[in-house]
Amino acid sequence: MKPKQIKCLVWDLDNTLWQGILAEDTSVYLIKKAVDLIKDLDQRGVLISIASKNDEDLAMRKLKEFGLSDYFIYPQIHWGSKSESIRIIASELNINLDAIAFIDDQDYELEEVRYALPEVMCIHANQVGTISNLSAFNPKYITEDSKNRRLMYMNDRKRREFEEEMNGPQEQFLSSLNMKLTIGPLNNEDLKRAEELTIRTNQLNSTGNTYDFEELQDMINSKKFIPLIIGLSDRFGDYGKIGLVVIEVKEGKWIIRLMLMSCRVMSRGIGSIIIRILIQEAQLRQVNLLADFVDTGRNRMMYVTYKFAGFSEKNYVDDILILEHNNVTNITLPDYIQIDCQQIGGEHEGA
Repeated sequence: MKPKQIKCLVWDLDNTLWQGILAEDTSVYLIKKAVDLIKDLDQRGVLISIASKNDEDLAMRKLKEFGLSDYFIYPQIHWGSKSESIRIIASELNINLDAIAFIDDQDYELEEVRYALPEVMCIHANQVGTISNLSAFNPKYITEDSKNRRLMYMNDRKRREFEEEMNGPQEQFLSSLNMKLTIGPLNNEDLKRAEELTIRTNQLNSTGNTYDFEELQDMINSKKFIPLIIGLSDRFGDYGKIGLVVIEVKEGKWIIRLMLMSCRVMSRGIGSIIIRILIQEAQLRQVNLLADFVDTGRNRMMYVTYKFAGFSEKNYVDDILILEHNNVTNITLPDYIQIDCQQIGGEHEGA
């Protein structure tokens, strides 16, 4: 089981972020502990959002007045239920509900969310001073990607708005993004981010496995494994390091023990592109390509990606489904993305 990590803390406003009820008196004032927590979590890579029953224009003006509006991603400010607001936030961020925490001063609102969304961590506002110490809010490492996470999601929103304005086929939109993908050997500088990816990624993790810093470092120094790190950027900015692949090298074959992608690139087809690159590299070295898959209940998309890439079910080893590529040779890469493929596995046994 993966340790639970909260990816987004959703805030109520009245008597939670600020003291007072905005609809009754606009001279509300900020609660210092709340503001300090928001800024602290932002640096740790925890996203911040809002589920508040309030007038949206009035509340946003007040947040801008306080200089805090940019901290909140996909805020939901309306008179509907808090649970529905949290559902919308989870959908917009493309994260699971069990990666969300909700803070409110009203017991009724907390109970409404607990009943409707039992996966969500609910916290009373009087506990605001203890939240920063909870393990769920303390990632093992704080990387550059962590510190830039809010900016990355803000860029994602710009991408969505741009996509909604586009008329034409999907490939035309993807081509207009000027995407650049990099794939190459994992190095010591990216070890912390690689470990973070295995802990945070659920939907696009082929096995659900996690690897810690030491395990990944051992793989870098081993001739039996090829760990690869993947980065992506486009016209709107840098996605950061968004993927990890671990290949075990055996005589005459490569076995993909793990492939994972950030959910933020799900709609970009990056998983399919990575698999095609690995197929080409395996065929270049005349080795068979196999892959592990473990159904975690959340990663069906990874199985579908493998199947569309020409993998078929071979057998089960314990609870692991072994997939094998059919070795079809007419593998092509799309024109809409620039690919920087660094040396992959050149010094490894069986490569």
